[in-house]
Amino acid sequence: MHQHPVGFWLLTRYEDVSWLLRAGLSVEDRNLAESSPFRMMQEAMYGDRLPRFDARSMLDRDPPDHTRLRRLVAKAFTPRAVRALRPHVVELVDGMLDAMGRARRVDLIESLAFPLPFAVIAKMLGTPSSDHERIRELTGVVVRSLEPVADPDLVSAIVAADAELAGIAAEMIAWKRENPADDLLTALINAEDDGDVLGEEELIAQTLLLYIAGHETTVNLIGGGALALLRDPGQQALLRDDPGLVANAVEEMLRYDSPVQASRRITVEPVTVGGVEIPAGAFVMASLASANRDERFWGPDAGELRLNRENARQHVSFGAGPHHCLGASLARMEACIAFERLTARFPHLSQDGEVRWNGRINLRGPSYLPVSTG
Repeated sequence: MHQHPVGFWLLTRYEDVSWLLRAGLSVEDRNLAESSPFRMMQEAMYGDRLPRFDARSMLDRDPPDHTRLRRLVAKAFTPRAVRALRPHVVELVDGMLDAMGRARRVDLIESLAFPLPFAVIAKMLGTPSSDHERIRELTGVVVRSLEPVADPDLVSAIVAADAELAGIAAEMIAWKRENPADDLLTALINAEDDGDVLGEEELIAQTLLLYIAGHETTVNLIGGGALALLRDPGQQALLRDDPGLVANAVEEMLRYDSPVQASRRITVEPVTVGGVEIPAGAFVMASLASANRDERFWGPDAGELRLNRENARQHVSFGAGPHHCLGASLARMEACIAFERLTARFPHLSQDGEVRWNGRINLRGPSYLPVSTG
């Protein structure tokens, strides 16, 4: 438990983080205390220019709004829809591995970790062809809003990128209204719950959230997981020799290097955690990455990658409680297919140069991972 000078509280132990995620606390910034240093910093930086997907997506709404939005989105995000994507994911992965094999030395992020989840969420949404590189660039800027920001230039860049992305999403939605199909975006447009439908602003916000969350986090899962394997040849060999281990291996990768480092809640009344009282209106950060390495819960080998770890699935990388990641099953499927086929296709895959990181605090992951296919 730590109170940061910027004004937020940080929880790091598994037990405390797990409790916070399930406690039903607020996620809406309006509940921050007026005197909160964190609120003052936010207002000084953003004013009324909060990014659209932050302000209106279900990620940042409390019940009953969160319940309504999630229920509408979940109607389209069904297990059947995820299962139906499996042949497409296999085809995508095999095509990307073919290209890697021809090149022999590639950047794993550029060759697999980024294009796979981006192509999958685009396919699932049913969006038209678009400038993937531009969207990638814009989302990379917008996700910085998930971190404390004290740089006015970065704030301006975030706001501008968010506005451009909103325009792209609005164009996609307009196109989809004219070209409906059996896809997620059509389902979102038509989603109804007791006569309630998504408003235009809400529809744009949910579309952006799904686009961003649908690829940014899975890029980190595949990139971070691959790097962990490359740094531990024994574990890499274990997965190569026992492909049936892949589902548990992905859970362990999620635990070992969380694609999302932290999640936040806001107290609406005083709460006591670990004998310390946190006042009402406080911004509380739950360190998912730290909880996933807590030796009190995981044991003395918490800092080691162990693909056959029996309780690996108890990680908190997808959150928990009302805000548990809606796309968890999709991310798991993509990663399982990617790692099963990657290790089978390239049994001697090795790192071939220094890794570079994306420079983010929360959505931390490799941005460049040079490998040799062997």
